[in-house]
Amino acid sequence: MSENSSIHHESTVVAEDTPRKSGLDGYFKISQRGSTVKQEVVAGLTTFLAMVYSVIVVPSMLGAAGFNQGAVFIATCLVAAFGSLLMGLWANLPMAIGCAISLTAFTAFSLVLGQGISIPVALGAVFLMGVVFTAITVTGVRQWILTNLPFGIAHGTGIGIGLFLLLIAANGVGLVVQNPHAGLPVALGEFTSLPVIMSIVGLAAIFGLEKRRVPGGILLVIVAISIFGLIFDPNVTYQGLFAMPSFGAEGESLLGTMDIMGALNPIVIPSVLALVMTAIFDATGTIRAVAGQANLLDKDGQIIDGGKALTSDSVSSIFAGFVGGAPAAVYIESAAGTAAGGKTGLTATVVGGLFVLLLFLSPISYLVPAYATAPALMYVGLLMMSNVSKLDMADSVDALSGLMCAVFIVLTGNIVTGIMLGFGSLVIGRVISGEAKRLNAGTVIIAIVLVAFYAGGWAI
Repeated sequence: MSENSSIHHESTVVAEDTPRKSGLDGYFKISQRGSTVKQEVVAGLTTFLAMVYSVIVVPSMLGAAGFNQGAVFIATCLVAAFGSLLMGLWANLPMAIGCAISLTAFTAFSLVLGQGISIPVALGAVFLMGVVFTAITVTGVRQWILTNLPFGIAHGTGIGIGLFLLLIAANGVGLVVQNPHAGLPVALGEFTSLPVIMSIVGLAAIFGLEKRRVPGGILLVIVAISIFGLIFDPNVTYQGLFAMPSFGAEGESLLGTMDIMGALNPIVIPSVLALVMTAIFDATGTIRAVAGQANLLDKDGQIIDGGKALTSDSVSSIFAGFVGGAPAAVYIESAAGTAAGGKTGLTATVVGGLFVLLLFLSPISYLVPAYATAPALMYVGLLMMSNVSKLDMADSVDALSGLMCAVFIVLTGNIVTGIMLGFGSLVIGRVISGEAKRLNAGTVIIAIVLVAFYAGGWAI
C-alpha cells in the first residue's frame, strides 16, 4: 500500500512539475532548439556582461554633445531592456538590442556638434529614423534585402564582424593601439600592462574551458577577472549597490522632448536618411551573422523568424527617440551569448530583465572592467571567423567578394562600407567573368543604391 502511494506521490510531483517546465520550454522552444533553461540563463548573463559597457560609453558620447548624462544612462538602460525583451518574448531569438555605438557617435558628433542641430531635433531625427526604418521593415523591403544578400557576402559579413569585434576588444584594453609612427595604422600596445595580460590570459582560459565543455565557461572567466580586478586593480572600485534612477534634474529630462517637426526640416532629412541606410545594412548584417553563428537559419539559409527580429530592431529606435536615447540595433556582443549556448528568446529576455535591474543597481556596472569582457569578445570574434570554411571557393567571384567585404569591414571600421565594396565587386566581377546571368535584379539594385549612397557623400 505504501509502495502504491509512493508511486502515486511521485506521479503527482511529475504531473505538477511538467506543466511548469513545458510552459517555459514550449514558449521559447528550448528543447526543440537543443538548449536548456540553465544554458539560456548563462547565455543571457554572458551577453549582458559583454554589452553592459554601453551604459557608460553611450552617455559619455552624448554627454560630450550636451546631453544630460544621467538622463541618457536611464534611456540607454530602457532601450536595451525594451528592445531585448521584445526580441526575446516576441521574436524568440537570442539577440540583445541596445543603443548602437556607431549611430550614437553620428548623433553626437555629426548631428549635434557637427551640424549644430539642437538636442530635441536630434531626438526627433532618431524617432523619425525609427519610423522610416520600421516602415521599410514591415513592408518587406528589409527582408527583401536580406533575401538578396549573396551567400559569399552573407558569410563575409560574419567574418568581417568577427574581425571587427576582435579589433574593438583588443583596442579597448590597449593590446592593439593606433600607431604613433609612420607605417601601418595599428601597432602592438603595452604588452606588460595589467589589462593586456589579463585579456590574453582570459582568452586562453576560455579556449581551455570551452574545449573541456565547462558550462558557462565564458561567464566564469568574466566573473573571475572582475573579482581579480576588484582585489588588485585600484581603478576597479566598489561604488555601492543601489541607486534610484533619475532622468535628470527638473528641465533636464529627455523623456518625450523630441522635436519631430524640427526633424522634418529639409536640412535635417538627409541625416535621417543616412541613419536609416546605415541601420538597414549595419544591423541587418549583424542579425544575419549572429543568427548564422547560433545555427538559427532554415534550409534556405534564411533567419528563423527573421521578420520579427528585424521589426524588433527597428521599433526599438522609435522607442529610443521617445525616451531620449540613441538609435537602437542588435548588438554584435549577442554573439557572446550564442557562443555560450544561447539559442532562444530566453537569452534575450534575461538580458532585458538585467537591464531593468541595472536601472536600480547602476553602481555594479563599474565592477566589470573592460579587460574582463574583452576575452569573451575576442573569443567570439575568432569563432565568427570560422565562416571562412563556408565560402565556396569553386565560385571564386562570390567567395572573394565575400572576403573583400570581410577585410574592408575591419580596415574601414564600418560594416556598411565592407558590404558596399562586397556588392560592388560581386556585380563587376560577375559581368567581367561572363557570369552576368548568375546575378539577380535584387543584388544589382542593392549594389547600385549602396555605391550611389557612398558616391553622394551621405555615408556615415
